[in-house]
Amino acid sequence: VQLQASGGGLVQAGGSLRLSCAGSGSTFNNYIMAWFRQAPGKERDFVAVISRLGGNTLYADSVKGRFTISRDNAKSTVNLQMNSLAPEDTAVYYCAAIPINAWHIATITTARKYNVWGQGTLVTVSS
Repeated sequence: VQLQASGGGLVQAGGSLRLSCAGSGSTFNNYIMAWFRQAPGKERDFVAVISRLGGNTLYADSVKGRFTISRDNAKSTVNLQMNSLAPEDTAVYYCAAIPINAWHIATITTARKYNVWGQGTLVTVSS
């Protein structure tokens, strides 16, 4: 599958953004989908993940209650709704896919386990 992320931009603290990631080239529901983010000078961190059929989700503690991941397999898209944004949310956001079914937390929250990545979209939150 190939991934194309979109939806980033500049927003004031407290605002909202919705990121989208469109998949193509393979059966989308064969993949667990996730969002990671990378701030300047920092490692790529886990943000959220959703199971193949959307029944399970998991969030980083830093975004829990503010961000919501969802997917539409008919449209081959995964979305990240981000509310109550704060300056520390500023980063390049990446969608990623892994062709497994097992909901193994250590695997699905680790960036190096994912073998398909979108190109990243920049989110900047001003204070």
